[in-house]
Amino acid sequence: MSAPSPMEISLQNPQDNEIPDQNGVIAVDSAPSPSLPHDKVLVSVEVSLKPSSTARIDDVRSAVERMLEKRSLSYTDGPVPVPPDDQFLTENVQRICICDTDEWVQNHEILLFWQVKPVVHVFQLSEEGACEDVSGDGQPSTFNEWILPAKEFDGMWESLIYESGLKQRLLQYAASALLFTEKGVNPFLVSWNRIVLLHGPPGTGKTSLCKALAQKLSIRFNSRYPQCQLIEVNAHSLFSKWFSESGKLVAKLFQKIQEMVEEENNLVFVLIDEVESLAAARKAALSGSEPSDSIRVVNALLTQLDKLKSAPNVIILTTSNITAAIDIAFVDRADIKAYVGPPTLQARYEILRSCLQELIRTGILSNFEDCESLMLPNYGSLKEKLNMPEVQDARTLHMCKQLLETAEACEGLSGRSLRKLPFLGHAALASPYGCDPSKFLSTMIDTARRERSELPD
Repeated sequence: MSAPSPMEISLQNPQDNEIPDQNGVIAVDSAPSPSLPHDKVLVSVEVSLKPSSTARIDDVRSAVERMLEKRSLSYTDGPVPVPPDDQFLTENVQRICICDTDEWVQNHEILLFWQVKPVVHVFQLSEEGACEDVSGDGQPSTFNEWILPAKEFDGMWESLIYESGLKQRLLQYAASALLFTEKGVNPFLVSWNRIVLLHGPPGTGKTSLCKALAQKLSIRFNSRYPQCQLIEVNAHSLFSKWFSESGKLVAKLFQKIQEMVEEENNLVFVLIDEVESLAAARKAALSGSEPSDSIRVVNALLTQLDKLKSAPNVIILTTSNITAAIDIAFVDRADIKAYVGPPTLQARYEILRSCLQELIRTGILSNFEDCESLMLPNYGSLKEKLNMPEVQDARTLHMCKQLLETAEACEGLSGRSLRKLPFLGHAALASPYGCDPSKFLSTMIDTARRERSELPD
């Protein structure tokens, strides 16, 4: 039996047996649900092992659970110090991190230790990197493969900032998709395909989100699936120079994936970036604007996806910049079709705040005392701090206003462009060494306005 999923979180309710009906009216149920601990919030605690550790995962999990039981502290997202007096943990654990509490706590409240049931996930990062599929027939590689969780994707999930709820929605979807299959729900009565389609303009982080989601799920479900792989399909390599061969290449690729999923302890993620290149709308081919070979490719792809439906341990992650170009039969198969658009003001502020904190941490921005300890408030508490200037540090308050102005000046820029902005701003400085953060932000506002003016119409 696998550990309870961290997605099964229910916030504390004063009356556990009070259930609102469809009109929001509270009714009393005499039989509260037994599936969750009473008055407990399940919070994920991720434990990364050192590369040198050979300890059993169960032993580390038990040690961390005992350590957390002794903590009479609140639970918020972020690292938990490894106790220096615990020799076993200090020898084996690289870091401990509490995750996703912000999804369950509203109005800036905190979770106290007695409200929380920690769900501990212990993992060790693979340092192997990507492996290419090498074919002996002169064709280019059709996919790259990673063993998950991979060092290459470490921290990617936390660095991605989107509108509230998007990342949690994807986690909850995956938990349900795997649970329904594991419980043997009849797919003829309840249909699901384990296919995700993220669509939106370029530069919004769709591909990174897919990779980060696979990484996160490999950690969350490692007690059920001790082996995890990410297969990134090179869609362009599946178009053969020989007419009518492309459909056969698609079938050959998915035959390899089918072999991977036959191992029941192996969870496989298949990433198809720019899926419109494989699943182009067939009506375009029929009208003569696309080569007829693309029809065979779409047919082969849909056939192979339908075959994978019977495998419980595979999730298909796809992205598209042009959803109108995708065949409707593919779109219909996707369980989740999530739009990933340009970052909102809140997201822009948070992205730039994380960039600024990183430049302060590395010493690129400094030039006054205690700069390393400077912590800018998140967007949620920003308005509150701006409304109480009399109790704030004047320097921090001024920087908050500058950071918000920078975020406002970045309207229309993609997440990819926002992550470049601090570098471009720094490159525009007269003196790149020991720059004051306030001066740097002024330069970054000018840089953002210039970048916006250079956007194509």
